[in-house]
This record gives sequence, C-alpha cells and structure tokens, in this order.
Amino acid sequence: MSRISRVELIEFTYEARGFARDSHGALCPHPTAVQHVSAFHLAIETEDGLRGEYIPAHSGKNPAIVPQVAALAPRLIGRDAFAREGIWHALRWSQRHLGAIGLSAIDTCLWDLAGKALNQPVAKLLGGFRSRLPTYASTTHADRFGVLDSKQAFADFARHCKSLGYRGFKIHGWGEGDPREEAANLLHVRQAIGPEMALMIDPACTLASFADALFLGQACDEAGCFWYEDPFADMGTAIPAHRRLKEKIRTPLLLTEHVRTLEAKLPWLTEGATDFLRADPEYDGGITGVMKHAHLAEAFGLDVELHGAGAAQRHCMAAIRNTNFYELSLIAPGRRNPIPGAFMQGCSDELENVGEDGCFPVPDGPGLGVAYDLDRIRHAAVAVRSW
Repeated sequence: MSRISRVELIEFTYEARGFARDSHGALCPHPTAVQHVSAFHLAIETEDGLRGEYIPAHSGKNPAIVPQVAALAPRLIGRDAFAREGIWHALRWSQRHLGAIGLSAIDTCLWDLAGKALNQPVAKLLGGFRSRLPTYASTTHADRFGVLDSKQAFADFARHCKSLGYRGFKIHGWGEGDPREEAANLLHVRQAIGPEMALMIDPACTLASFADALFLGQACDEAGCFWYEDPFADMGTAIPAHRRLKEKIRTPLLLTEHVRTLEAKLPWLTEGATDFLRADPEYDGGITGVMKHAHLAEAFGLDVELHGAGAAQRHCMAAIRNTNFYELSLIAPGRRNPIPGAFMQGCSDELENVGEDGCFPVPDGPGLGVAYDLDRIRHAAVAVRSW
C-alpha cells in the first residue's frame, strides 16, 4: 500500500500581458494592460516515493478551490494513494455543503500519481482510444478597448482561426447583455466563416431575461449554431426556463457548467432542459467525476462536452466516445493564452499549437504527461503550505 505522507500547496502569481478585466471581472483583451493572475500547484507524495502534481489551467475557480484543498489536505495523510474511489467519496461527503470543488484538484493529482507509478498516460488508464482531439477556438470575453471590440474584429479572428485549421469557433461576447449586439455579432461571424465551421456562442449568463435569451436563440437558429450555452441570468440553474427555451428554438442547448454534483445534473436530462451535458475536471470532482458525467450522459444517449483547456481535459476526452470538441480557451488575437503555461511543459495550449487536422494531441508521457517548473513556481510563490 502506498500511503500518502505529504501534501504541498503552493499559491503563486504570474502576469498576463495584454489583458484587462470587464465589468464582471472576466479577462478581456486590452492593448497595453497587464493582469496579475493567481494560480496554484498541488503535489501529493507517498511514503514509498511516489508523487503526483497538478496545476489547473484557468484561474477563475481558484478562490473557491484553494481553501477547499487546504481544508481537505490533512484528511489525505495515511490514505492509500491508489484508493481514488474511496477518497473521492470520503472527501465529497466532508464538503457536501460546498460543492466539493477542492476534491477536483486532489483527484486529478492522484490520477497523475497513479499514471507515473505505472509509467502510463492517464488516458491509457482510462481506456483511451484516440490521441487527436478535434478542437474549437474559444474566445475571451469581448472588450471595449480596440481588440475584440466589434463584429468585424470577431469575424477577422474567426477567419484566422479557421485558416489555422480549427474545427469550430465560440464567441464570448460583451458583458452588458445586449441581445441585439450579440445577435448581430454572431450572424456577422457566420457570414465571414461560411457554413463549414462549427459556430457556438456563450453569453455566460449575462442576458437579463427569457425574452432576451429567446431573441439571441432565434439568431442562433439563423446562424446554424452547433450549440447555445448558458444564455441568461438565472446563472445556468433554472430547469423550467431552459426547457421552455429549448421548445422554442432549434439550436441545441449546452447547460450545467454552473450546476454542482452529478445528482443535481440528472434532472436536466430527465426533464429535457439541455441537449449537451457540461463537465469540467476542475469543477466536477476531477477526472473521476468527469468520467461519471460522461457515463451519465451516455446512458441517456447524449453527449458530454468538457469545459476549458488543460491536460486533465485532454486525457478524459481521449477516453470518452460521446463528446465532440476540445475547448481551446480562452484566446484573443495577438496574445498568449492567459493560463500558467510557462510553468509547465508537455501540454501547450497556445493558439498556434493546433494541428493541420484541426486537433490537439493527448500528452503521451506518464501520468498527465506534464512537467512542472518548480523553481519558477517557488520563485513566484505568495503562499506555501504543507501537511
């Protein structure tokens, strides 16, 4: 038995150049601004020398994840590092009032440990059957600063992504929730890229009313969108409203990004309130949780779409039949992806990394297949805790 003997949590910051924050605090492009972004590195070690590591790609979840990881870490000491299912249920129960988001990073770290111990990629441990992942380009939120600030700017960027080989393009619009501006932008982008490229839109819960969501949904129908995601300001949690919206438009809905726990997502399927199920290894119980979501959707004959970029997402997608796209998020013209990519090697999520086939690869090294620059992480650290 490989008993867990030590857990280390390093919080650090890095610069995202060419980005500002919109009125909701979301990253959006800016000609000159610089943002200091928070991140964390988690390591779990065993008494017989095994080690797992993980850095989540996107920072928006970290304020919720970090304190939960810190609260759960002492409970790991002495546990069998390979008993992931037992750990998953025990930690989920202990934070049942909080959505157990911190469990996600711990579970993914344990999968990395197992893969390294067995000298196999996580994808292979999951039964992965593909090594190339069809990818869509997912934009940052729109700005008012001269970068993604107009329908022409979005159209130009979408054409560029198409020329690079991307299979799809997803719009995150302006935070003001103006359905007419969003609809005009969507239709202009469709005209620019033609019918071949999949087109999606995610208002990110900024539309104020059902009427606004319906208006933009009708534009989605006209544009032939692949899906319509989290439209209005119920925060993506109102089943009756989305069931009614689904009855009135043809475009498939993608919901449940903001619904926590597997059980809470089930009614969205049984009551016909979404067409695609959303899952995220950083929100939904790590790799173990994502695979449970995939099997839930599969039992209903539906697809699960993974949220966000990162190594964990790639390994999961490699082993899931009923899924369509890897999300290369969050990107903007002329900027590096505002994720902590410089602190890791083996899984780059930059715009130009897409293959000619419109796909991203699954890392083939042991575990998550990612190496972390610990010297650089420690130099950028703002807090270090260990148990």
